[in-house]
Amino acid sequence: MAQGPSLKALQAFRVAGETQSFKQAAERLFVSQAAISQQIKTLEAYLGVRLFHRRTREVALTPEGQQLYLAVQQGFDQIDRGVRVLMSDSHPSRLNISTTPSFASRWLVPRLGTLQALSPELTINVSLSQSLVTFDDSSVDVAIRFGTGQYPELESVKLFDEVLVPVCHPSLLNRSASVSAQVSAMPLLMDEAPDMLTAWARLSDAAGLNLDPASSKFTVTDANMLVEAVLAGQGLSLLPFGLIHPLIERQQLVCPLPVWVKSTFDYYLVAPAASFKRQKVKMLNSFLQTAFEETQARWNAFERDVAGRSRG
Repeated sequence: MAQGPSLKALQAFRVAGETQSFKQAAERLFVSQAAISQQIKTLEAYLGVRLFHRRTREVALTPEGQQLYLAVQQGFDQIDRGVRVLMSDSHPSRLNISTTPSFASRWLVPRLGTLQALSPELTINVSLSQSLVTFDDSSVDVAIRFGTGQYPELESVKLFDEVLVPVCHPSLLNRSASVSAQVSAMPLLMDEAPDMLTAWARLSDAAGLNLDPASSKFTVTDANMLVEAVLAGQGLSLLPFGLIHPLIERQQLVCPLPVWVKSTFDYYLVAPAASFKRQKVKMLNSFLQTAFEETQARWNAFERDVAGRSRG
């Protein structure tokens, strides 16, 4: 199939035909008058007809130009309608969020009351999934995912740089004995996420201990189950700080070692680019950014506290 005229040339022709002026078309499209003239000449050469009568201070459409102008105008109007349909929100008062079970229960749900108070007109629905939704229909507006931020054909906004912290139940530690020896003897509770094997290796190197994840007899697919297992005193696990800092602050969990590792994955707000233009998604993004600033402040305080205790 032969390649047609460029969209840029057709846009230049459309505006020039509307204004009857190459100069005004150039001003409206933020290009030079020479660029508009060249686009029109290219289009005329492709079609083999003259589209404008050139006069001293103005131009006028020829009969062929008038015919093309009507067709091009209809085409651009149809494009504009299609774009508006894609960007429109059929349910502006309903916000559908997809996220993982662990993030929903440990981070998002405790903050939903604040989110609802900011936008009382919204009905907020949270759906749970370990995998990213496809956005093929309108059932989900936006997703909050734990990953690398690389999602084909989707836009992502980073929310938080996550850190993995080794934690156990306080009852497993005897502070009068060697902490390193006790930690080395603890059962390891594992998450099946693809980055966790390397995370444990990095933690072992940082701590100077042999923490072999291959020895683990407990493996799950969701961090929420790991949290419950650690709270039950079943062993040592490596968990995202963003999900467990309230438990650490309430001393329900402790970090027995003054080491941690940067997570390979971080939290992202993910959606088609058009969705980020919707007011309710803008509001959610703003809320999440502010809330994660608080989580970051909690991390900074935790890091200072552990560093101070290790020096003492």
